Amino acid sequence: MDRISAVVITRNEARNVERCLRSLAPVVDEILVVDSGSADGTDAICERLGARVVRQEWLGFGPQKNLGNRLAANEWILSVDADEALDPDLQSAIAAAKAAGLSGAYAVSRLNWYYGQYLRHGFEYPDRKVRLFPRSLAAWDGARVHESLRLGPGVAVTRLPGHLLHRAYERLEDHVAKQDRYTTLAAQEAVARGRRGSVLRIVFGPLVTFVRAYLVKRGFLDGLHGFVLAAMHAHGTLQKHAKVRDLRRLAGAGADPASATRSTG
Repeated sequence: MDRISAVVITRNEARNVERCLRSLAPVVDEILVVDSGSADGTDAICERLGARVVRQEWLGFGPQKNLGNRLAANEWILSVDADEALDPDLQSAIAAAKAAGLSGAYAVSRLNWYYGQYLRHGFEYPDRKVRLFPRSLAAWDGARVHESLRLGPGVAVTRLPGHLLHRAYERLEDHVAKQDRYTTLAAQEAVARGRRGSVLRIVFGPLVTFVRAYLVKRGFLDGLHGFVLAAMHAHGTLQKHAKVRDLRRLAGAGADPASATRSTG
């Protein structure tokens, strides 16, 4: 039978990590945690629950996960974030796939929790991600934010039933703060690729984003939460494109790019 290593990257995840690790334990053969300087006891919780903990200064999302994949004991990797957990149906699906013999790669659907409610529409669902894969045929890219898993040519992807329960945000203010950080990272990446913050993108991008999230993706079916999330996505689009324009302005004025990006985020 194939053996699976779960790889989890952490930093100050004491609130979530026990729930995550307990959901992994029934279906994996190893849990490897790559911790980047937690100060809230996250690493101690992981060790108490039987995980192998590697301490590593922050390298970036993709590089941190790739390091974990390299250090894992097994070829098959189940990549899970500390604020995620397998529901019983997904546990059963992984166990069945493992017993039958793993092949290709496997995608799961995330069920995202936003300040008091799981969302089943809009951009938040089904939010499919490839999370179970052979490490020799896959690697995370180096994107500053929203890293992607790159699979080798010809790797077939099978969708598993069940859900990865993602405890995204407990409070609206957490979402606002994280969105500010992530749009700064996204703007930095866009500037590095030569993008420009055009007036058209700043003016019409948020409107297009809202319509897609609320109407096309039927976010309205999630009630008031769906409206708030569509508005948050629109605001994130505005932030990103406006920050790109601002970074361009500061660079043109001779400002140091590092200090310029700090001032916008």
